[in-house]
Amino acid sequence: MTDDLATLLSLQRLQAAGTGPLYVKLRRTLEEAVRAGTLGHGDALPPERDIAEFAAVSRVTVRKAIDELVADGLLVRRHGSGTFVAKPVSKVEQRLSQLTSFTEDMARRGMSSRSEWLHKGIHTPSPDEMMILGLGTDVKVSRLSRLRIADDQPLAIENASVSGEFLPDPSVVTNSLYAELERLQVRPVRAVQRISATNMKEADAQLLGVPVGAAGLSIERISYLGSGRAVEFTRSLYRGDAYDFVAELTIG
Repeated sequence: MTDDLATLLSLQRLQAAGTGPLYVKLRRTLEEAVRAGTLGHGDALPPERDIAEFAAVSRVTVRKAIDELVADGLLVRRHGSGTFVAKPVSKVEQRLSQLTSFTEDMARRGMSSRSEWLHKGIHTPSPDEMMILGLGTDVKVSRLSRLRIADDQPLAIENASVSGEFLPDPSVVTNSLYAELERLQVRPVRAVQRISATNMKEADAQLLGVPVGAAGLSIERISYLGSGRAVEFTRSLYRGDAYDFVAELTIG
């Protein structure tokens, strides 16, 4: 524990940190340490037992204070590693009037983007994929799953399905799926998106660096060629605290 943090977490400092229960004072003290930069992005908190011993409080008090800061997004727990100061979240807006790829959208904002591939493969289509993409029983589907990251901040988990007729080898996609579809002359020209609210399950929350149960945006998109043929079916999960979708409305 650093000298600065040790001083901040001393029992004397906690008792002087305003009114309220000890866990509220501890939460307030840790929050002030994050805001002031005493605890910076990526810094690990000492183990809860060490904080409890140093501040002369119970581990239940420490756990309750840290739970609230995790729920507020200031701290993040990593299974098997400990508790860390979360990266400050900057909101990203996407207009619903334009059909662009994640890579193109981030580039226009001057943000660097990358993907961590979770899966690429060719599969027998599911009933949903057969119906939405108009596939016969003899046609395979290419599935691509990845974590979408902008400026080192994970924003979304994207699961795309494309007919093997249009994308026979998903391994050729390196960063932008739409760039590859354009190269193959099957880039979609329009899409229908459905957006709904959801709460993060454990596996998704760990990938996106948010607490389990945090707010998310579940998005289903079907993209079409000019001929009207569906070319892409994507299910995505976006961080609710980092992404806004904006629609411009006019009088019809």
